[in-house]
Amino acid sequence: MHTRKNQRNLNRTEKRRLVAALLELKRSGRYDEFVSLHGEFYNADGDKGPRAAHMTPSFFPWHRQFLLEFERALQAVDPSVSVPYWDWTTDNTPAASLWAEDFLGGNGRTADQQVMTGPFAYANGNWRIKVSVTETPHLTRKFGGRGGTVTLPTRNDVARALQDPLYDAAPWDSTASRGFRNKIEGWAADGVGKGNNHNRVHQWVGGMMLGATSPNDPVFWLHHAFMDLLWQRWQQQHPRSGYLPAAPLRAGDPQRGRVYGLHEKMPPWDTTPAQLLDHGNLYRYA
Repeated sequence: MHTRKNQRNLNRTEKRRLVAALLELKRSGRYDEFVSLHGEFYNADGDKGPRAAHMTPSFFPWHRQFLLEFERALQAVDPSVSVPYWDWTTDNTPAASLWAEDFLGGNGRTADQQVMTGPFAYANGNWRIKVSVTETPHLTRKFGGRGGTVTLPTRNDVARALQDPLYDAAPWDSTASRGFRNKIEGWAADGVGKGNNHNRVHQWVGGMMLGATSPNDPVFWLHHAFMDLLWQRWQQQHPRSGYLPAAPLRAGDPQRGRVYGLHEKMPPWDTTPAQLLDHGNLYRYA
């Protein structure tokens, strides 16, 4: 059992050890395997074949397993390390502690969005982008989006999603107008407009966080640890609500074989959503 902390509560030693483990995973090539995996399973509504990771009910359990696999890889380097979370409703400015020189580094420069500060700056020679939808070799960020008008989600944005007692609903994709999953993933309009919560964080960070290979930016893991925590909070707030769809979709449903019911195995691990509903015997949040 280990603890995932709010990143703002990490001490200097904890930050240093986490950064060192990230750099070692990158050096060994293991880090880029996770980037490739996320890119492989980023399948949108209109894409052919199964959709396990995004715009789908299994968004939460798939990413929970993804984070667990990544965290185990980090702990194979340094057993003291765990993935912290970034509460972007509170630490919502470029001056927040996670963007410090001794942690994730800051915003990209104006000319090409290249991150010039921190341990993941290209100039340090330890963080070359190898798996991406572009040929850019350096980590990029553009806080506030290309127009500088994107803001991070607020506590009220999160609260609106948490209030929905339904986990997910047909048609089980980015167009679902009901359900916590789509509202917190950020596709449902929900009175705010598409691109909210999870999605808007990716948009605010910009750069590498915009594409299917978003784990190229280490902040990806802190962002998704917070999403994992929000799933836990929703479960606590709605103890009588459960994962949907509870059973495989019926024959004739256009999403049959594309989305995963409660007891259907999600690739690439052959783990079911039911096996990932409770993380209490694996880790806790502080």
